[in-house]
This record gives sequence, structure tokens and C-alpha cells, in this order.
Amino acid sequence: MSGLLREVWAVAWPDMRFMRHNAKNIVISSLMLPVLYLLAFGYGLRAGDVEVEGELIPYIDFVIPGIIALTCLSSSFSSTSTRMNVQRLYYRSFDEMMMCPLRDSAIVVGKTMLGMIRGIVGASLMFAIGYCLEPSHMNLTPMLIVSVLVSCFTFSLLGETAALLAKSHQSMATFGSLVITPMTFLCGTFFSVAALPGIAQGLLYALPLTEASLCIRSATLDVYAFPWWALLVLIGFGITFFAIDMYLVRNRKV
Repeated sequence: MSGLLREVWAVAWPDMRFMRHNAKNIVISSLMLPVLYLLAFGYGLRAGDVEVEGELIPYIDFVIPGIIALTCLSSSFSSTSTRMNVQRLYYRSFDEMMMCPLRDSAIVVGKTMLGMIRGIVGASLMFAIGYCLEPSHMNLTPMLIVSVLVSCFTFSLLGETAALLAKSHQSMATFGSLVITPMTFLCGTFFSVAALPGIAQGLLYALPLTEASLCIRSATLDVYAFPWWALLVLIGFGITFFAIDMYLVRNRKV
């Protein structure tokens, strides 16, 4: 196992150096979009209470955990997919790394580290902002930590999948428009999925951000039972993305 960890670190080390040298820009970019969402939807709309699992919750309390989940998605996905896409299609450094004596699993996991760490940083900063605004309703619980870690890892793996499948920079932008943008606004981040018709609910539950929003909101607000099934589904998404990435790397479909 120690050999695998060394290989994972060898793959992740250049990305960690990149993040260290761009720490200020990363923090600013990780906060800008979530803060704008908070101002526009949390305070701009001035919505009333939202019913979740039979409980009435102030909308600002409802939307902050959703924005934390959204931060996990946007930071983790964009960091991994953008950097890998540039490395594959522009610098060709990913091809050079593929020729090194590294395990395929080490390559897959190592390339997720940048997105995962950036997602954790963004989610932590967003939680801190939410705690300053609503300290009585924001709870730092063990399940919140677990949910954020699983979400960031899953979305980082999704970013890796997109980067490995992309044949050009334009195809990466198309993937974001067709998959990431709909998830951003429809997966229970700004409204309750339970308010939609059954067919629409079924479609949204087939997207990982819906489960991430449920888990993070339940763990943060602590007003209803934690949805263990949603966490298991989210883990299932992560395993699926990992398997796809392993197949693409192992069969050199990159």
C-alpha cells in the first residue's frame, strides 16, 4: 500500500505545486461564484420558508448547504477537468506520464487530488461564511465532513472522466453545458426536489449533485434524519466514475 501511496503522490505532486503557487487565485475563484449565488438566491429573492421532510426551514438556511454542495461540484470538477484537458491536449504531459512505471489506479487517484483539495477548500470557506451569517443553524458534524469528502472525490472523478473522453477543448465546453450547468440549477441546490413531479424527481435523482445536496443539507441543518441511501448512491457514482477512468487509462483510450 505504501508503494501505491508513493505513486499517487508522485502523480499529484505537480498539481500540488501548481495549487501552492496559485493559492490566492484559487481561493478567490473558489469563493466568487458561491458568494454570488448566495447574494442572488439567498438574499436577493427574499423567499420564505421551505418545507423539507415535513419541516419548515428558512430559505437562507436551506440554500447555504445547497451552495456548499454546488461548490464541491464546481471546484472539484473544473479543477480536475481543466488541468487534465490542458495537459492532454496542449502540453501533452499526460502522455509522458502514461509512459512512466505507475499503476493505473495511482494515475486515476493522483489526478483527482487537485480537484478534491480545491473542492474541500471551497466548501470549507462557504461553510465558514454560512456559519457567520446563520450560526444557530450551521452545524459542523462528522457526517458533513464525510459527505463533503465523498462529494469532492466523486465530482473530481467526474471531471477526470470528462477530460479523458474529451477530444478537444470545445468538446469539454460542450460537456459542461450539457451536464454541469443543468446540475447546477436543478439538483436541489436552490429548491426542494420534492416539489417537482415524480418523473422530474426520478431524472434529478439520477444526477449525483442531488444526492450530494441531500446529504450535506441534512448533515448541516440536522433537522431530519440523515439520508444514508443518498450517501450510498453518491458512493456508487464515485465507484462508477472510477471504473470508467480505470478503463480509459488501462486501455489507453486517451
